[in-house]
Amino acid sequence: MPPTLASLVHHSALKLTVRAGGERLDTPVRWVHASELTDPVPYMEGGELLLITALKLDAEDADAMRRYVKRLVGAGVAGLGFAVGVHYEGTPKALVDAAEGEGLPLLEVPRRTPFLAISKAVSAAIAADQYRAVTAGFAAQRELTKQALSDGPEGLLTALASQVDGWAALYDASGAVVATAPEWAGRRAARITGDVERLRERAAPASSVVGGGAGDGEGGDGGDGSGEDRVELHSLGTGRRARAALAVGTATALGTAERYAVHSAIALLTLTTERSRSLYAAEQRIGAAVLRMLLAGQPDHARGVAGDLYGGLLDAPYRMILAEVASASAGRARARAGDADADGGGVMVSAEAAAVLAEAGGDLVGGLGEVVESAAARSGEAVLVVPDGERLVVLAADRGAVVAACAQYAEAVGAAQGGGEQAGDEDELVVGISAPAGPIAAGAAYKQAEQALSVARRRGRVLVEHEDLAAGSVVPLLADDAVRAFADGLLRPLYEHDATGRGDLVASLRAWLSRHGQWDAAAADLGVHRHTLRYRMRRVEEILGRSLDDPDVRMELWLALKTTASAE
Repeated sequence: MPPTLASLVHHSALKLTVRAGGERLDTPVRWVHASELTDPVPYMEGGELLLITALKLDAEDADAMRRYVKRLVGAGVAGLGFAVGVHYEGTPKALVDAAEGEGLPLLEVPRRTPFLAISKAVSAAIAADQYRAVTAGFAAQRELTKQALSDGPEGLLTALASQVDGWAALYDASGAVVATAPEWAGRRAARITGDVERLRERAAPASSVVGGGAGDGEGGDGGDGSGEDRVELHSLGTGRRARAALAVGTATALGTAERYAVHSAIALLTLTTERSRSLYAAEQRIGAAVLRMLLAGQPDHARGVAGDLYGGLLDAPYRMILAEVASASAGRARARAGDADADGGGVMVSAEAAAVLAEAGGDLVGGLGEVVESAAARSGEAVLVVPDGERLVVLAADRGAVVAACAQYAEAVGAAQGGGEQAGDEDELVVGISAPAGPIAAGAAYKQAEQALSVARRRGRVLVEHEDLAAGSVVPLLADDAVRAFADGLLRPLYEHDATGRGDLVASLRAWLSRHGQWDAAAADLGVHRHTLRYRMRRVEEILGRSLDDPDVRMELWLALKTTASAE
């Protein structure tokens, strides 16, 4: 700690005597300054020990001394040193009374103690304090580095909380709490997530100081919850946007040694949360190779290449996720074509998904990559993320946090696109998710994800799961311009015939097909004789040049009727 008036009084070589303000000797001394000006206040910064001989002062004038001392106290002077044996044999009573009245420590300096000796003593004490702080800072840095290497960010936070005698918390890119130390700090950290989100809106690196109340009765204030934390927030990351944030809560402002510890933690956490580009690129190349081996039906080779990089992901049931962008105008046109279940609602949009979506801008696929990686880091799940051109391929544990985060992000995108937040014809995100699969079925899972992706694109949906495809009708899958053109062309001769008023061939064909070719039942539905219906079906065969005995023809006609009916 810096030198205090008490440490100077106890300095055996200085022989200082306390004449007033003895109860405030614990005041820190920032520097020593000698001045004989009648008003030295304009040249003071606060925290100094002012040394005088009263060369230009009437130290025996009580009113003058009261005014003089009052101005010194107002300027934040730490104390006043008065040299005796120069102009006054002892410390004048008027000065002592004025100092006592204002509570200003007054030290009597004997003639044999030069002002320079006091300055040297303070300077040496400040230098020693700074050296101790630097030494403690380096020791803290070594300890933090050791903990980061052995126990990761959690161990680093524990060491940092001990160094600053407070608590520490790590937040991810979305502003969610990832880890805290000690454990009781979790709720305190959660209270300031709003401040963390505001910090993330500023260009990195950024920092701020906020107050986080401790009203829950937990924590380092003795458990009574009466303290008011001073919380420092620091962004982590080297890019334009923060990758994470660090919060440090203490009862008082940080000292020099604690400041060194915090800066060391910022550097180490930045290295931890924002890996070097070369390392990230290498991991992506490994991930791409592992994916190619899985798709080629070589799961054993994939495990050998991956090592421990993806944990048990390759052995447990997983989902294959494909994401890309599709034309917005085409997607909206298909959605208007009659896909009644296009909203696929029911998923609650997380704050993380909404925040990342807001920052993703036009890179919706990149935003999805950030969401799934953040969810994996927070939950401890392994995930394989491989950019493949304009497409993103994700391998994630079935029923895990990554799949849930993907669904939440897709819901947020769908709400933004449906609500007009992305105006014009910008590209829209489409996502396809396979059914659960094992390592030997990666190829099938990829094909399922592609099929789901195709359906999402055709329906104007953001996300489609392959398992949902069999749950509905096949008709919405035919919501395609080419299919409609085929249906219109196939049925046009029948519609033209009916337009002349010579019979109702289209309705008769629909009734006959819906009754699986049962003449009596179909005729009853139409209210005509079965011979009339037989005649109409012969006319259908003649006009179309196709035989209704062919099951393929019946299938094509039925689908054509369903397709045109859904468009009406």
